[in-house]
Amino acid sequence: MNLKFVCSAMLAIGLASCDDSSNSLGIYTDSDNISAEYAIFNTYTRSIAADSVLSKSNTCYLGCITDPETRTQVKAEFLTQLITLDDYMFPDYSLLIKNEQGEIEADSAELELLYYNYYGDYNNPMKIRVYELDSTNVVKEDTAYYSNINLAQFINPRNPSPIATQVVTAKDFSETDDTYQTINIRLPKKYGTDIIRKYFEHKEFFKSPYAFIRHVCPGFYLNYSGGNELMLHLSISQLKVFFKYHDEDLKKDTIGYTSFPATPEVLQYSSFNNDDLSTLIAEKDWTYLKTPAGIFTEMTLPIDEIYDGHDQDSISQAKITFYRYNNTFKESHLGIPSTILMLRKSELYSFFENKKINDGNTSYVATLNTSYNSYTFSNIGNLIAYCKNERASKAKAENLSIEEWSRLNPDWNKVVLVPVEISMDDNNNVTRVTNDMSLNSTRLYGGDKDPITIQVIYSSFK
Repeated sequence: MNLKFVCSAMLAIGLASCDDSSNSLGIYTDSDNISAEYAIFNTYTRSIAADSVLSKSNTCYLGCITDPETRTQVKAEFLTQLITLDDYMFPDYSLLIKNEQGEIEADSAELELLYYNYYGDYNNPMKIRVYELDSTNVVKEDTAYYSNINLAQFINPRNPSPIATQVVTAKDFSETDDTYQTINIRLPKKYGTDIIRKYFEHKEFFKSPYAFIRHVCPGFYLNYSGGNELMLHLSISQLKVFFKYHDEDLKKDTIGYTSFPATPEVLQYSSFNNDDLSTLIAEKDWTYLKTPAGIFTEMTLPIDEIYDGHDQDSISQAKITFYRYNNTFKESHLGIPSTILMLRKSELYSFFENKKINDGNTSYVATLNTSYNSYTFSNIGNLIAYCKNERASKAKAENLSIEEWSRLNPDWNKVVLVPVEISMDDNNNVTRVTNDMSLNSTRLYGGDKDPITIQVIYSSFK
């Protein structure tokens, strides 16, 4: 049942303070013949499948992990391109140590994975297969790739077998500094030899990432092929090619190396594969947010109820708070979304593809309030009005009744909560909103049995 309270401007009502633990809103009135009315409306939420999200470059995961709370498993793999350093050159050809046939060759080659952190047990083994990518079928900057992408499509068809296979654990690391730890995967010596020889045959191929990717090293696809309960959150990948040469300063033969790193200048993408989430999605007592791809929360705005009897009124404020359940398993490996975006369901994909930011009109962001364990959208009044006005104008343009147009467009009043990451400039202005590619999972109060309340303040001139 909706609750309504009428507040006349004749009453000396100031600002009623509120916080995230309260179900009240502040009501503003003054002596300018303005009346205000406060009402509470119920709305219901449900979980919806999010089988994929727009994958953000340079965020890479590798491994497989099970959420102990939901008992669902997520698997991640990735591919990466590499670049050459602007000013790097191999030592002079005459200084390189030749083999018995008088040819230059690599001493060894390896793929180095630097990671921020890991999920799961660092003692658990993980089997990794490394494939060379195709130089004629490369990932492109102007193409939108989603997190369910089949990365195997970019494997070199002339060499479809893995060039390296290795079993690792997160314990098999070497510390590089206080931030990163590394895992090294040995590659065939011939792979490094081919790169060195290519350098002396076509130095122009090492002048730009474009040429390097298409003529020397298109990059690698790292495939998770065994193990469980270990997921690496990778920061940097780089190819190292070692060689023997004569160091003129030291007056002796020694071993040096050159590295070809993955940087923001080139592309890196992860693909994610979840267990069947249908049981979680069908849950009626609460809803889920699971990232990076998994489950979002959908809400139907009770717009007709909100405007019933208030067609001529303005919505001064419409506040809604989503509370989350605490994790029932303290050993849960997954995190909690820190920021969520509310946007119209019809813009669930185009918002990110078009690189939009929250505008306070049809999209809003809220951050987790750890004190109250909640996300609060303080005023979505513009969104409610926008949906109502859009329906009216489009129904008129299509010569349809409001009821008929609503039936043909069932998502007109639906919004979706999506975990996101936000970038800001020095003035705290939002510059970028992207899908949260972290491994997060949380439950929200809601569903069929526990309605969410929208608190609305109307205002009108007397």
